[in-house]
Amino acid sequence: MLRNVPAILSPDLLHALRAMGHGDDIVIADANFPAESAGPKCIRLDGVSASDALRAILTVMPLDSFVPDPALTMQVVGNPDAVPDVVADFQRIINEAADTPAPLGQLERFAFYDRARTAFAVVQTGETRLYGNIILKKGVIGS
Repeated sequence: MLRNVPAILSPDLLHALRAMGHGDDIVIADANFPAESAGPKCIRLDGVSASDALRAILTVMPLDSFVPDPALTMQVVGNPDAVPDVVADFQRIINEAADTPAPLGQLERFAFYDRARTAFAVVQTGETRLYGNIILKKGVIGS
């Protein structure tokens, strides 16, 4: 057993988070996201919300503070200015839990899929809220 590690972080997910380097991306995806066909390793967290996965990951992984958009969400198709409840929840969690909080950036749907294909891993959650997808860029831990 380990201390202070959220129980929802599976061994596979902890391994991926540790193996990632500065600047690598990880995707937290909802249940509708094409995670298996996206390309990167798919780590399943069935039954876990994307919000809970985000909060848990941010307890062990820093966001990159050297880029303008270390966290990106998918724009609502046909209404890019809309902010779904799940996205508002993501911003609240980043504000509370990230060591370097940052405003969320956005990508158009297909640009989001393209970026996800180059990620280190995709974490497929059981999130049922639409647009419950976020890409995080790993930062560094200062001394």
